[in-house]
Amino acid sequence: MSHTFHIPVLGLGYSIDTPLKVARYGIASVLSIVDDELIERMREYHSLENERPFIPISKKVTDSRAKRITAYLNLLHSLVNEQFDYLQNQPFETGSDICRYFELLPEGSQLKAGYDLMMDYPEGENKALFQQILRRMMIRGAIDVNIMSKVDRMNFSAAGEYLGDENTDAQAALRGFADSNLSSSVILSAGMNPKLYSYLETFDAFFPDKNGELKKKIILKVSDFRSALIQAKFLAKKGLWISEFRVESGLNCGGHAFATEGYLLGPILEEFKQKRADMITELFQLYQAAILQKGITSHTPPKQKLSVQGGIGTAEENDFLINHYQLDATGWGSPFLLVPEATNVDEETLMQLSGAQESDYYLSASSPLGILFNNFKQASSENQRLARIEAGRPGSPCTKKYLCTNTEFTVQPICTASREYQRLKINQLQASNLAPEGYQQQYDAVTEKICLCEGLCSSAYIKYNISKPKENKAVAICPGPNLAYFNRTYSLDEMVKHIYGKLDLLDQVKRPHMFVKELNLYIDYLQTDLQKHLKELTDKKIKQFSKFKDQLVSGIAYYKQLFSELPDQTSALMQALYADLGIAEHKLDDTLI
Repeated sequence: MSHTFHIPVLGLGYSIDTPLKVARYGIASVLSIVDDELIERMREYHSLENERPFIPISKKVTDSRAKRITAYLNLLHSLVNEQFDYLQNQPFETGSDICRYFELLPEGSQLKAGYDLMMDYPEGENKALFQQILRRMMIRGAIDVNIMSKVDRMNFSAAGEYLGDENTDAQAALRGFADSNLSSSVILSAGMNPKLYSYLETFDAFFPDKNGELKKKIILKVSDFRSALIQAKFLAKKGLWISEFRVESGLNCGGHAFATEGYLLGPILEEFKQKRADMITELFQLYQAAILQKGITSHTPPKQKLSVQGGIGTAEENDFLINHYQLDATGWGSPFLLVPEATNVDEETLMQLSGAQESDYYLSASSPLGILFNNFKQASSENQRLARIEAGRPGSPCTKKYLCTNTEFTVQPICTASREYQRLKINQLQASNLAPEGYQQQYDAVTEKICLCEGLCSSAYIKYNISKPKENKAVAICPGPNLAYFNRTYSLDEMVKHIYGKLDLLDQVKRPHMFVKELNLYIDYLQTDLQKHLKELTDKKIKQFSKFKDQLVSGIAYYKQLFSELPDQTSALMQALYADLGIAEHKLDDTLI
């Protein structure tokens, strides 16, 4: 691995072709393979842009979803290889892409040290030899894919017959990745899906070859140690190895937010650090026994990485996380939304993000999945939602149907953001004789849902000018609250230099430490939840809230101990850190249960 950070998945369209922009520089990135319609249109666009033949794969073709995904991933694989080969063979001249490759590397990298040494060499045979060694050591950034395990719609034929488990959305997407030419990883997020996890076992690519190498790897995105171990054991018993755990902050992240029961990121990483070696031993025993039954032997555990993402904003935080918790890498997501070279954000949304304040980023109930969702107040999808309510036509036309999960009024599932569902639900509310306040509260909850299937793709279509006539152009975007502190657009070089501490993009910006920010988000979350249940506080709920608060108290105690062990105790930064922690502690003390 040449870089110590990766770019996680960003919505549906925002990182759909990020590998084409960064992989040649050795930077790994992740794209979503939920939306095969978006994928097919991006395949058409990039095929034509690169003068490649494009043969459409119709929805009517058998197994079209998996075939579309495979075809697009194969195109990315081929184009990145082409880019990389071209870059690798360039002369080492100032301003060339090959020099840019090495200059983007972190200072601690052996490859970067070798490059710096080579550049100081006098011209001649030795320098040329040195250059050839460096060329051979260069690697492409991984083209990884993300599947939200629970976004697994069942599919039916035109006659209404169920097409079988292997044709649910998540399983078809997994098949599309497994059948591709990529040698990379699938990131499984949003919790455990036993059927999907079992389906992994049917593909040889997830098992070691005769050299012990894995062509396709599995990465789990998790929010705590316990869930990581449960999921990893389930897979290890099938002979499937987790190559990396990606720990994501429960609330200080972009996209869907999976709040823990008060467990904070620092203590979670501490638990991984303390138990990591024992976990690998336990998993390897299960894994070794399972692959032996398949006729595969392995005497040493395959490599298992640990990384963290969600709310990292400075090189100091980045370095501390890697060094203190012995991590292999970090993930930087939301800040890359302000890097047009790396992601797909349309001009209007870029301007809104550049000038946004902390209050513009909020945790919402707008996802049809019923999971908390990081939202952006200025997004055009939010304006459109309000305009539709004003016009007496709340909800969205449901064209893609990826998030159809509700069967309250219909036999086949429909989406809670759809006009159909919201009309049926509002009619039910009107017939319920609710008090005006209660009715308004429930009406607002119904109409808060937005269409993510279209909203999270719009920006890419606008940027590439490939929107279809009459297609909804309202943009939904889901940055983490950390983006509030970045206030303009940046070049790829600037953002990478910022991550590695060669440049400070947040100089003079008042920003809380990522651990304190997450703590405050959790206190706000607890207070909001308390308010919601004030009228019917059961004993069970009181216990739940008390346990949540106790967990936060213990998290604060952990941070106090951690910060007291840091150097520079008298610096202004340390004083500010202690002050912010103290304010958060008082706020929690005042939260009475």
